[in-house]
Amino acid sequence: MRILIAAASALALFASSAQAEDGQVNTIKDALAKLYSCWRPPPPSRANPIDITVIVSFNRAGEILGRPRITYESPGATDNDRLQYRIAVMETLQRCTPMPFTESMAGAVAGHPFSIRFHNVRPTPKPTEKQAWLLPRTL
Repeated sequence: MRILIAAASALALFASSAQAEDGQVNTIKDALAKLYSCWRPPPPSRANPIDITVIVSFNRAGEILGRPRITYESPGATDNDRLQYRIAVMETLQRCTPMPFTESMAGAVAGHPFSIRFHNVRPTPKPTEKQAWLLPRTL
């Protein structure tokens, strides 16, 4: 995993030397931002929030190379949660591909794996009932 992060950092430095045109992906940061902008987690009525990580590679044209692979899912997730989030990840990849890489970025990332973590923790709802013993009283 550390090798992937180091490779991604090196590629980001290499790719950042060229200027990207409007809407084109020129850095690893741009690629992740594009993928996160396509992310649509399942609604709370269909699945509990979980973390999920996928490894995916792209070719020079920005299309998915091979098959994406799920490498991590939150340990407490149910089978339904896992299924719903796997579907959401694959829909995200379909919405965002082909990635509009610049020429320099396409050459730098072609065939290299991206490890993408989708973190989806929803805040716990605030209680709606008032606790009489917590309210200040004037004596």
